[in-house]
Order: sequence, then C-alpha cells, then structure tokens
Amino acid sequence: MLIFYGVVFVLFGLLGWWVHVHPVLSIDVTITREFQENQTPWLKFLMEAVSYQGYHLWMAIGLILLAAIVFWLVDLRLEAVTVIASAVVSALINGLVKIIVDRPRPNSHLVEIIQGAGGPSFPSGHVMSYVAYWGLLFTFGIILFRGARWWRIALIAISALIVILVGPSRIYLGDHWASDVLGAYMIGGALLGITLWVYLQLKERGALAPRKQLSWYRHARSWRSPLAKE
Repeated sequence: MLIFYGVVFVLFGLLGWWVHVHPVLSIDVTITREFQENQTPWLKFLMEAVSYQGYHLWMAIGLILLAAIVFWLVDLRLEAVTVIASAVVSALINGLVKIIVDRPRPNSHLVEIIQGAGGPSFPSGHVMSYVAYWGLLFTFGIILFRGARWWRIALIAISALIVILVGPSRIYLGDHWASDVLGAYMIGGALLGITLWVYLQLKERGALAPRKQLSWYRHARSWRSPLAKE
C-alpha cells in the first residue's frame, strides 16, 4: 500500500507541476465544452445542488460538526475525532497546494462560467473536501454497521453519489478544469486511504474505545470485528 500511495503522490506532483507550467490545456477546454453542451434546466439544477455545500462554509462546517456530534453521542468517539481531523487535514493540504501551483481558474473567454469562485484552481477544493467528508461517511457506513437497514443504505448511497457527482459538477459549472478535478480525486483518495489506515490502527489499539455499547449499535453491528483477537 505504501508503494501505491507513493505512486499516487508522485503522479499528483507531476500533474501539479504540469498545470503550473501550462495553466490552460486544450484537453481541459474540450472536456468542459463537451460537458456544457447539455444546458437542460434539470441538469443545471442538479450540478448546482451538488456543489452547493462547498460554496457555503457555514454549511460545510455544520455538516462536519453534526456528524462528529452524532458519533460522539452514540459513543463512537474515535469516529467523531476522525471526521474532524480528516476535514481539517484535507483543507490545509488543499490550501497549501493551491498556493504552490497557483493555477488560474477557467475564464469566460474559453468556456461558460455558470457558477464561479475565486482563488487558485488546482486542485478542486470541493472535490477534496467531499472525498474527505462524504467518502469517510461512506466507508464508516460499510465497516461500522451491518444489515439492510434503511438508514445504512441511505448513508452509503447518498455519500457515494455525492462523491461521484461533485467532480463533474465542478467541470460543468465552469469553476474548475478537468485536470483540477482529477488531481483532487487523486490526492483526496490517497488522504482518505491514509486516514482510514490510521483510524484502523488506533481502533485496534483501543483508542477512544466505546465506554458502553448502546443496544441499537450492538444490534446494528451484529458481526465480529475483523480486528478482534481470537
């Protein structure tokens, strides 16, 4: 796994260097124009809705705190801390890389700017933050609980759908180039993988272990943890 993550970081670094030297790529322009050919109202509404969270800091912070509070209240303290830590680390790395690469955002001379934002373009902050938050919730939905309960299915399905759609939405709205989105998925996915590795290591060592087992949580899991000792 270390080799895999190393390769991902190297490829991400090369992509960042390339778009720093060549801020406008013809393939990026072509992809955005292809995405924007369909201007039907329902598609525009969907793309704007998917990106809405990332445009409003209060909403993004609110969702992170909500998830952390819910986990803490049901005595999943390590999960609560992990949600916050994942979001903070992702935001810090995104801000640092944006400053270093300093790539301009798409402009109206090349593509249509349906909904724009300020600041450098690479990598997409929306994509990185969504992977850090919704990607983590998706994973927790899989590894923490078992069964076909509606809330578990809803958590997994909604989280996966949002992570998948946020990338295309950034391109469609003209706020990012496709290479910005690709880079964000690369670094965001790698950070999520590292976060989960650290989380599982801490969980195996009993860090912030549940002080009690609530009945609903015990029944929701109803499985033997792969980390349990024989």
